[in-house]
Amino acid sequence: MSQSGSIILIPAYMDQFQCIGSSCEDTCCSGWSVTIDKATYKKYKKVKEPALAKKLDKVVTRNRSNPTDNNYAKMAMTECKSCPMLSDDHLCEIQLKIGEDNLSTTCASYPRITNTVNSNYEMSANLSCPEAARLALLNPNPMEFFEIKLEKNHKHLFFSQLEPNNYTNKQIVSYFWDLRIFSIGLIQNRSYDITDRLLILGLFYQNLQDIVAAGNTTETPQLIENYRKLIEAGTLRQSLVQIPVEASAQIRLLKEIIDVRIHAGGASSRYLNSFETFLAGINYTDTDDIETIASRYQHAHDMYYKPFMEEHFYILENYLVNHIYKNLFPFYGNNFSLMDNYVLLALHYSLIKMHLIGIAGFHKSDFNLNHILTLIQSLAKTIEHNPRYLQFAFDYLKKKDFTSIAGMAIFLKN
Repeated sequence: MSQSGSIILIPAYMDQFQCIGSSCEDTCCSGWSVTIDKATYKKYKKVKEPALAKKLDKVVTRNRSNPTDNNYAKMAMTECKSCPMLSDDHLCEIQLKIGEDNLSTTCASYPRITNTVNSNYEMSANLSCPEAARLALLNPNPMEFFEIKLEKNHKHLFFSQLEPNNYTNKQIVSYFWDLRIFSIGLIQNRSYDITDRLLILGLFYQNLQDIVAAGNTTETPQLIENYRKLIEAGTLRQSLVQIPVEASAQIRLLKEIIDVRIHAGGASSRYLNSFETFLAGINYTDTDDIETIASRYQHAHDMYYKPFMEEHFYILENYLVNHIYKNLFPFYGNNFSLMDNYVLLALHYSLIKMHLIGIAGFHKSDFNLNHILTLIQSLAKTIEHNPRYLQFAFDYLKKKDFTSIAGMAIFLKN
């Protein structure tokens, strides 16, 4: 879909983003499928340059099963799961030979994704793009948002839309902006440790889920106000201190979830390298008991991860804010409840943190920002583009009865 002169809400980093092409350390032209929209497919059928036309005819195939205007055809990827139109210099042959206007919507828009909220446009980026991840995560100032005007036709890859009429409980959706402002404000409240912010957010959404289930949705503004007062007064701090640390449970459950992802295939070598570093950083072996591994894991946290991340806390803060904004939190997915949305947010955070603890344990005093960016970007590329894995991870947590705030606290606290 193309829009001209649209007003669109963006996080500030999007105004700086520009593809760095062959300088990028991890091409976006491999690791997943590339869909071709109907308009682009028709353009490819009219290409006059003989060699390019012949190649496109060979590698672009029609989607014969339930085609749509956006998913009309696909690019047949190579055996190593790269786009066949990728040149030896890691540049797109289509863009080089016939121009950017001939890229599919998928290719022209990535890593940008567009949501609509009450028919208003919002844009953000998938952090599976290294440059987008750098810009979004490494700014030590709280993430800000503003509106811009798209001066030319821009292809949009639509991700989600929030229209109250599409939801069974239209009343709670009407509080979307109140909930978004509260959620982002809490995650950016630097008077609390980042893990404590996430725990408080979980307490809030568990309470909100309860009042919605009881049919008292109109109490939402008062609940928000009550939590704002509790947060400002610091009343919840003592309760947060009393939450026990369960490192062995983190290792046992998160390792099992990750194992499923690895065995399912599709993980990039870039991510697998980070995963192996994580395992090496806690000296993981199949013969050691969980408690022994958990002790080494906690040591890596206390000695190397914690000191570094206390200084660079804003990285995970920015990650969480971007997730909240990009996924229309807490209304992502028609089949997910408010609390389900929170569990998915906490799961993303927990996976990142667990990996980084092991990676910090491996690199010790050499642990740095590049290690963090590589992990977050490659993990995003591995799991965010595979909804089946996230669904499995969520179902697994639910089966183990870890989807309450008490259960999620086990994953969050070290």
